[in-house]
Amino acid sequence: MHGEYKIPGGKLVVVDLDEEGGVLRNVRVAGDFFLEPDEAIDAINAALEGAPSGTDGGGLAARVQAALPPGTVMYGLTPEGIGVAVRRALARATDWTDYDWQLIHDGPQPVGLHLALDEILTQEVAVGHRPPTLRVWEWQDPAVVIGSFQSLRNEVDPDGAAKHGVTVVRRVTGGGAMFMEAGNSITYSLSVPSALVEGLSFADSYAYLDDWVLSALGDMGIKAWYQPLNDIATEAGKIAGAAQRRVAAPQGGVPAVLHHVTMAYDMDADKMTEVLRIGKEKLSDKGTTSAKKRVDPLRRQTGLPRETVIANMVASFRSRYGLAEGSVTDEEMARARELARTKFDSQEWTARVP
Repeated sequence: MHGEYKIPGGKLVVVDLDEEGGVLRNVRVAGDFFLEPDEAIDAINAALEGAPSGTDGGGLAARVQAALPPGTVMYGLTPEGIGVAVRRALARATDWTDYDWQLIHDGPQPVGLHLALDEILTQEVAVGHRPPTLRVWEWQDPAVVIGSFQSLRNEVDPDGAAKHGVTVVRRVTGGGAMFMEAGNSITYSLSVPSALVEGLSFADSYAYLDDWVLSALGDMGIKAWYQPLNDIATEAGKIAGAAQRRVAAPQGGVPAVLHHVTMAYDMDADKMTEVLRIGKEKLSDKGTTSAKKRVDPLRRQTGLPRETVIANMVASFRSRYGLAEGSVTDEEMARARELARTKFDSQEWTARVP
């Protein structure tokens, strides 16, 4: 069995092992990390040898930590990361390069249709009708997208939304409200088989699915990191928020994951605070007293046009994993339009949590 895990902000950990009689055998840990002293790698392998195969990631990490020689120093490697790699090997997790990825980047669409496309395309991945897909959104109208479990009245000022012509919709994923305008936001979705995140905790899967973005931002001169649970941040502030939805395996298919991210390229902070109700409790653990200061847009940090930022992100993904040009099929679009009409554009859905 073979498992790989790129530690967020660290290096790649690779584990090869056998499972015999319910225990781990012939465990070999490798990767592009740095480790001192040299004999520490033998201690790690020995610590995992014979471990019950049902041991969770935390238990495996504890075995590794206890076995490390005094004075061991790890660079780009953690006991927890090793534990995750072992669990991914046992779960026979897939890797990014195991798939033929497809890119969809169409023209502006209504926000309700965007949300419907996310749901339909992820369903199509689950039934095996399309490959794992990266889709970049383009905005038609200003919008607020609230989380699946948020209260509409607590999050949105209806007078402010009406004043600025903002459409308010609810997505199927959790998390907080996002304010978007054409030209000011960068949103992308990943529709993937859940085998890609097997062996990862729910929290770890967020960082894993966006590690490529951190590299792309780094190439543009931005040092960014994942801030649990679902933020991408820099020293200047938050620049993005992520959300996920798991899709159960349909008959004859596989479970799948929808993961989407909105990044602030530019922002009309005054308009945002007129439309969104962001209370003091929301900001209490953010190190700021102002919603305007909490988010720091990519335009200021990169100095690049929005189209260039997107092109650089796509190029980074393509260089790492491969990415073919694709499109939404007529059948997928017809289903998405119907789902938008009956669900995402309906007041009943948007106000399901009043």
